[in-house]
Amino acid sequence: MRTLSLLAVLLVLLLVSHPRNAADAHGHRFGKEKLTNLRFYLHDTLSGRDPTAVPVAHGAGATPRPGDPTPFSTVYVVDDVLTEGPQRTSRVVGSAQGLYASTGRHGLGLVLGIDFALNDYNGSSFVVFSRNPVTDGDGRELAVVGGRGAFRLARGFALLRTHYLNTGNGDAIIEYNVTLLHY
Repeated sequence: MRTLSLLAVLLVLLLVSHPRNAADAHGHRFGKEKLTNLRFYLHDTLSGRDPTAVPVAHGAGATPRPGDPTPFSTVYVVDDVLTEGPQRTSRVVGSAQGLYASTGRHGLGLVLGIDFALNDYNGSSFVVFSRNPVTDGDGRELAVVGGRGAFRLARGFALLRTHYLNTGNGDAIIEYNVTLLHY
């Protein structure tokens, strides 16, 4: 009797955990994979009375100077506005919150981990964690490594184009063209 009970429990566990019973043919419950293309402008402001990027840590000797507003080893916390067009008065489409660190010893380069929340998708977001070689010009590619809500399990890339960069104070407007695969 004891062996029969153990076999029954094992059979139930096997049936419950089998992919056909727990998920679709691909082994998950998320439905069909979708492709989404997004375009928006990120406004990163380091200057003025209401900056959207604030330095929170830095290495010894890391002081901003003209031409180098984000000195090597400085870490910033950001809460940037995302707009439909490059003008700050354009319709706000979301926000970008996270961190970036200045990692370029011999030029403006950043590594960033930022969550991009979009209003038109009920606050759903995707996450970029990647190196941004700012001085490499337009077409810089950053990795999308995840998402939540409508962008669950997102992966993809963001192509960046600098619309405006003030090398004196670090203020920038960056165009993001994002391609997402998600569920």
